[in-house]
Amino acid sequence: MKLHTLAAACAALLSLSATAAFASDPVTAKLAQPLAQPVKFIAGGAIFVCEADACVARAATSNTYSVDTCKTVAAKVGPIAAFSDTRTFTAERLTACNASAVAKAKAGEVAQK
Repeated sequence: MKLHTLAAACAALLSLSATAAFASDPVTAKLAQPLAQPVKFIAGGAIFVCEADACVARAATSNTYSVDTCKTVAAKVGPIAAFSDTRTFTAERLTACNASAVAKAKAGEVAQK
């Protein structure tokens, strides 16, 4: 009986350790312009918390580090200067990410004139 309890305790400890080892890295969007006030929204299956010049998703999913997610973030808070987890977007991916945010900004400038 004691051996069975010890085995169960070891299995539980091992599963907790494995979960921590496989936890995803946060995804960070460095903003081209700082925000006037904090913003929070969901994109790519994660909650992004944006303050000052960065948006961070601490509990990222496998879909969070993507051009589509970056586009959603850019649509919410404006152009992105860098998008990363343990990797960083290339210039080409960043341009694709910002395309809709830049188009929106230009449309807003035209509408205001």
